[in-house]
Amino acid sequence: MNRRLRGSFLLLACFAVCAPVYPRHGAAQDDRRLIFQDALLENLNGDWKMSGKVMDRPVEYRFKADWTLNHQFLRLHMKDVNNPPAYEALVFIGYDHANPRYVAHWLDNFGGRASETLGFGARSGTTVRFMFDYPEGAFRNTFTWQPGTKTWHNLLERQDKTGKWTIFAEYDLRRPETSK
Repeated sequence: MNRRLRGSFLLLACFAVCAPVYPRHGAAQDDRRLIFQDALLENLNGDWKMSGKVMDRPVEYRFKADWTLNHQFLRLHMKDVNNPPAYEALVFIGYDHANPRYVAHWLDNFGGRASETLGFGARSGTTVRFMFDYPEGAFRNTFTWQPGTKTWHNLLERQDKTGKWTIFAEYDLRRPETSK
């Protein structure tokens, strides 16, 4: 094989191995240039007072949402108002452009085991519902924007072994009152 032909073959082989793999069906490839823009989730950006119940016990959290990592994720930071806080979580909501769906990375002070499951979500109108398939059972987290009051409702449900869904926690998010 002459040098020219061998060089061309080597170059072609290198391109074949090094070429990026694009998703099927013409879906967009995730890329740092694809900024995650979401008009619904933009309403969650900022500071909130989050109050409600966890397993029928009243709770109150400070809640902040902001865009991070080149606008690829909406970071949610919730921390209960107790000192020291009994619960704190960081949630990173992004978008999978190759499989059109939301993703949620839920990290909290319960540690790595509880944080290993990735949630996947879909939007319907003013609602985004995330499903988490934890080893001990399915869990869903539903965020609903209420444009009339400019508030959010957050419903967390878990599924028991019989398939029945029960409420785990329920919260309302309102903008904190500003001091005059």
